[in-house]
Amino acid sequence: MKTEFLKALGLEQETINKIMEENGKDVNAEKEKTRKAEGERDNYKTQLDTVNTKLEEFEGVDVKDLQGQITKLQGDLKAKEDECAAKEAERVFTDSVKTAIKAAGGRNEKAVIAMLDMESLKGSKNQSEDIKKALEDVKKSDGYLFGADEPINNQVGSLGGGSGTDADSMVSLRAAMGLPEKN
Repeated sequence: MKTEFLKALGLEQETINKIMEENGKDVNAEKEKTRKAEGERDNYKTQLDTVNTKLEEFEGVDVKDLQGQITKLQGDLKAKEDECAAKEAERVFTDSVKTAIKAAGGRNEKAVIAMLDMESLKGSKNQSEDIKKALEDVKKSDGYLFGADEPINNQVGSLGGGSGTDADSMVSLRAAMGLPEKN
């Protein structure tokens, strides 16, 4: 709206100034809305350019090939996990057999293990009982692989009651070690 238009209508200058002031407020408010909308537009344009640039990086990438590679890698990972679990189960089984052999008094673990049917023991539902039973069977058939249950009859020290007193034996013992007779 122009001042000349309002003068042509026969309005006084003071009225025209008030109308122009009010019109200026409306115009400024609309200019602010326009500036804000242009700022948002520029922001969206920048974002669009960024996204387009990133999309160009993926140009020529075969998605099906990537999915195939992911599936293959997941399969490889599962196979490795299964392999590790099998090795751990084998280690636990072997350790339990070795522990049982020691508890049974086995002299040579390798020799005793060679006498056992390890595959059937692995597949057993109650491994600890079956291992004990198999060790008892080996002990019956090949007892030389196990230590004797009876106490050792070869005494190494003095039984007492020999000639001389305890004090004399201590003095001679200290002298043999090169120590003085008394503490």
